[in-house]
Amino acid sequence: MERKNFLRSLAVTAISAPVLLEACKKDANPEAVAANAHPEAACIRTDPDMDGPYPLYGSRGSAINRVDIRDSKPGLPLNIDIKVQSVARGCAPVTNARVDIWQCDKDGYYSGYVNNGYLGVQNNTGRVFCRGLQYTNAAGSVHFLSIYPGWYPGRCTHLHAQIFIGTTLYLTTQIAFPDNVNAAVYTTPLYAAHGQNPTTNYLDGIIYDSLATELATVTPAAGGGYNLSHVINI
Repeated sequence: MERKNFLRSLAVTAISAPVLLEACKKDANPEAVAANAHPEAACIRTDPDMDGPYPLYGSRGSAINRVDIRDSKPGLPLNIDIKVQSVARGCAPVTNARVDIWQCDKDGYYSGYVNNGYLGVQNNTGRVFCRGLQYTNAAGSVHFLSIYPGWYPGRCTHLHAQIFIGTTLYLTTQIAFPDNVNAAVYTTPLYAAHGQNPTTNYLDGIIYDSLATELATVTPAAGGGYNLSHVINI
């Protein structure tokens, strides 16, 4: 945990000092490691990660207890399927766990905050787009309909997740997207104006050491857009 905390502080510095981040990269390609890892089979706990900078705790509740979290935001459709498992019970599915997720829109802006991005300053206070929560079914699963997220400087493409049982927060984590899929998405008409994300998973000081448990499987959807599947072990 001390190492993870060190990397969190390093990531903040890395946004303004990329040389330091380069110096801390691993020798192995972490996406290759993640592709060969099966944390659900090995039954190891998903890595914890920071919740910021846009968690919006004060606006959670019935308003975002929903499947469709798009709120009319444009973007390629993204079907998100998350399964929650218990390490203490041999990775058995966890029923009735609360799964909270949030992400930026296609242009890198978050709801609930004043953001300064490539389109200028946007005041999104009072809005909850791209935020949702649901409770796992008997298979330990939840499904959300979102849009493929964009990016903002210093971070790889990602979404945030928190897992609660009752009122107890069991895990705060992040979910990364494969770099090759990101690159393909960001050439499409809806995303091309922002261009490619220069911060790949390998260059992200928050996620790069956790890809074995935080890299999602993302595949093209039959009807257009993408399907994301991910297992979170608590």
